Amino acid sequence: MSDIPDLLKNPPQLPLVLPSILASDFAAMGDDVADVMAAGADAIHVDIMDGHFVPNVTMGPATVAALRERFPDLYLDVHLMMTNPELYADPFAEAGANCITFHIEPTAGRTEHDEHTVIRHIRDTGCDVGISINPPTPAQAIEHVLEDVDLVLVMSVNPGFGGQSFIPEVLEKTRWIAERLPDDIRLEMDGGLDPTTAPAAREAGVDTIVAGSAVFKAPDRAAAIKQLRGQT
Repeated sequence: MSDIPDLLKNPPQLPLVLPSILASDFAAMGDDVADVMAAGADAIHVDIMDGHFVPNVTMGPATVAALRERFPDLYLDVHLMMTNPELYADPFAEAGANCITFHIEPTAGRTEHDEHTVIRHIRDTGCDVGISINPPTPAQAIEHVLEDVDLVLVMSVNPGFGGQSFIPEVLEKTRWIAERLPDDIRLEMDGGLDPTTAPAAREAGVDTIVAGSAVFKAPDRAAAIKQLRGQT
């Protein structure tokens, strides 16, 4: 993992905006990333799907390594939508991830590689640690690890594909989490966020916004990022 200042504990501003490269032009990913960072983004979100936990396959450690090589100072927020995140923490950390987030759904209650073990494993790689929950999962499912992570990611769509519509029912549990989360732990949301839906997310306590199409497909990316922050 590269030596980059801790974006999560010492954010330059809130909310943070992290464009998801799932919505970028894969044939010109590096140029797209450079453009959105120049437009004011804080970091890049990398969606990793395994075709098992979610019904899609995206990218792997090689993509993260390529981004790290081109952007040595870029904070990379890697989201593992995977049944066995413990198998990939090391490869993604070695590729240059700064934060590795995994889901509570496949790990809770395991006799081996449970959520506590995976958190320690990721922490030992030197990466920040995030825990994520899907829309149907109650907030109470992660209550016991809220103070053990650096980031909580609430999915506001059912993971697997980009471009889905925001699920407003997740806002209630987002408020519940926000009330219990220490100030130095980020509350992230991913799924269907755009200038129309982001205000409700911010009101619910979200301080880290992941947006794909709303940034990468926007005719004015800088304006889109400002709108997601609530600055216009």
